[in-house]
Amino acid sequence: MRLIAESGSTKAEWCLLEGNHVVEHAFTEGINPFFQTRREISRCIRLQLPEKFFTRKLDEIFFYGAGCTSEEKKNIVKASLTSQFRVKTKVYSDLLAAGRSLFGKEKGIACILGTGSNTGLYDGNEIIQNVKSLGYVLGDEGSSSVLGKMFLSDCLKNLAPTDLTNKFYDLYHLTSDDVLDMVYNQPFPNRTLSKFSFFLLDFKHEEYVYDLISKNFRRFFRRNILQYDYQKYPIGFIGTVADSYQDILLDVAKEFDVKIAKVTESPMKGLVDYYYPKLL
Repeated sequence: MRLIAESGSTKAEWCLLEGNHVVEHAFTEGINPFFQTRREISRCIRLQLPEKFFTRKLDEIFFYGAGCTSEEKKNIVKASLTSQFRVKTKVYSDLLAAGRSLFGKEKGIACILGTGSNTGLYDGNEIIQNVKSLGYVLGDEGSSSVLGKMFLSDCLKNLAPTDLTNKFYDLYHLTSDDVLDMVYNQPFPNRTLSKFSFFLLDFKHEEYVYDLISKNFRRFFRRNILQYDYQKYPIGFIGTVADSYQDILLDVAKEFDVKIAKVTESPMKGLVDYYYPKLL
């Protein structure tokens, strides 16, 4: 029996497989070793996963996660998983999950647009070239955390349309001081910024919002996609942002003469297919 998990910074998806059958499926908060200690990750796993995941006899675990970019960070997650399940565990980056999910055994450029963003050239097995993500402070162009940061900055500087700003504050029952406190003083500011960005979804075809989203995507293409030999390979996108704003993403891609082969919200189905072809 195998456990396959894929986690961004906001949400983690867990799939328990027995032979060629999915027997358990669940979601927890996201796991990211850049923001969480081993103990915090263990607590998240133990308290949020259904008990059925711990009563099954596992043979191995494959975990793909945001922040799992170095051996040090991978080992933090691996230690947490092995302490909970006592089984052989392999930890990979969420970018490799995107590559394997989107392209299987074929080559392509895998892109993540979720809470954070990332890109990589996938050779059918591994990521062989990567433009560094750098996180929501220095990078993550195109992501929901950066979109949220752009929007909140405009609200606080009175640059966003007044009616839109008022609707935002009314919906979340916030003041400008509340926003500053949540971003600068509370844990997981990237999740906060990401959450608030989805307020824009219902207004995405209004001029200000469309321009804000498309500007965010243009930065993603200029600073990431254009660094690859992007005309040579298929390009695929995974993530809530890519899926939610797919129409705007396709518009921006045309500006750069980029053809997008596939857009999907979650990598899990593709990952399951990677290990068990045509299971789902």
